[in-house]
Amino acid sequence: MKLNNKIILVTGSEGLIGREICTTLESHGAKVIRVDISLQIDRSAAKYNIDITSEISVRNGLELIFTDHPKIDGLVNNAYPRTSDWGNKLEDIAYSSWRKNVDLQMNSVFLLSQRMIEHFKENKSGSIVNIASIYGTVGPSFEVYDNTEMTMPAAYSAIKGGIINFSRYLATYLGGYGIRVNVVSPGGIYDQQNEAFVKAYEKLVPLQRMGNPEDIAPTVAFLLSDDAGYITGQNIIVDGGWTAR
Repeated sequence: MKLNNKIILVTGSEGLIGREICTTLESHGAKVIRVDISLQIDRSAAKYNIDITSEISVRNGLELIFTDHPKIDGLVNNAYPRTSDWGNKLEDIAYSSWRKNVDLQMNSVFLLSQRMIEHFKENKSGSIVNIASIYGTVGPSFEVYDNTEMTMPAAYSAIKGGIINFSRYLATYLGGYGIRVNVVSPGGIYDQQNEAFVKAYEKLVPLQRMGNPEDIAPTVAFLLSDDAGYITGQNIIVDGGWTAR
């Protein structure tokens, strides 16, 4: 993939998928700017502490990043902020929680994208990859949660569906500036979940397993590369065949 010397900013860089995205991008020759609320600032190592849910933190953090890196080639909106009651069943979701999660997740994607687009326009190029989910495209199969305390948060589907269509909007709006915008929608990623859930989920996957971060990162890298130079406005689903049924 043509990623040599490209500079890519990845939010949520220290999370399960974020770490693998960073590693994969670097293996293909990219320089990665890591952004995560858990990081200590280390400008020499391109690590920045930014709270993507705070407009002030985003503004100040990006000003510092642009000072250190005058030309950034790509953005991965991967961070996944959420409230402590995330995961409540539909009947138990407080309206205030619903609003807060939409604000934390979907609105932060808007904010980061808007600020980075100004930078990309100046350079007349750029690529954005937003991380969504299969549940932004299809409804959940709730039987996989039987015999567990788990469920699929209602706000998750709304947020990820919104991100997918917002990405299409951006792709059509920004095409004339040479800026590409795409989405990667993972299926279920294994993260030490309840065994009953894992078994039930894997029965519905044609490839008969849950995904791993290593399954997602190469598609993100490809979409950021010059090899994907004529691809924009697409939602690439990486789910082992889940949505093929």
